[in-house]
Amino acid sequence: MEVTLLCIGDVVGRPGRAVVSQAVPKLVKERQVDCVIANVENAAAGSGLTQQLYAKFLRYGVNVMTMGDHIYRKADILPTLEQSEQIVRPVNYPAEAVGREVAIHTTPSGVKIAVISVMGRLFMMPPCDCPFHAIDRALAALSPDVKVVVVDIHAEATSEKVAMGWHLDGRISVLFGTHTHVPTADERILEGGTAYITDLGMSGPYDSILGRRKDRVMKAIITGMPAPFDVAVGDPRMCGILVRVDAVTGKATHIERICIQGTGEGEESGEVE
Repeated sequence: MEVTLLCIGDVVGRPGRAVVSQAVPKLVKERQVDCVIANVENAAAGSGLTQQLYAKFLRYGVNVMTMGDHIYRKADILPTLEQSEQIVRPVNYPAEAVGREVAIHTTPSGVKIAVISVMGRLFMMPPCDCPFHAIDRALAALSPDVKVVVVDIHAEATSEKVAMGWHLDGRISVLFGTHTHVPTADERILEGGTAYITDLGMSGPYDSILGRRKDRVMKAIITGMPAPFDVAVGDPRMCGILVRVDAVTGKATHIERICIQGTGEGEESGEVE
């Protein structure tokens, strides 16, 4: 038996939410997707997540959500992080930090899929515990009947992400990177059977600088003066990967990049950011 996973890169603001609302239901149906995993830490006006948006992602068909360095930007999300079994915080945050370390999604056919998030340390804030030791602890705590394991490494440095891939090869099903908002072209199945990609890329407006208005970012870069980095709107796309995994062995059998152009329609299209 195989399961098909859809992993979606950082959803940025209303344009990102809109394209997710359009693309996910269609992909789930056409590709018979068993589990949808999305990084949503930039969903609320480009930074953080709210309870209302969390509920919307569930309605759009997202099964498990991961976060990153903006996880606590909106205090409104804290009760959801405390109670929900469908969203995780980085596993190498302090033990006292709000949120669960592992989410388990069970497919209609009974396959259990574990989702774990981990933060990189190179060039990242706030400082975190060692991601390598933290992920080892999380994997050791998993029940033996969980064979399919997906890890989101939210990190800046590509070297750290590649190193994590080799560290986890053969021990998890999928490792994907998030945070840089630029999709990489190195998707592959590693020697031990782990599907890997350094970064999924952004799900949001590509007529931008990493999802933000070009004029605002360029003004800040050129003048050295602060400027509000408002979320851009043009050229919305949803980027990520589709992965097939053997549900018995937990080994990946197929990985492919996806990039779906938005239509300007969808549930979010008429809303204000």
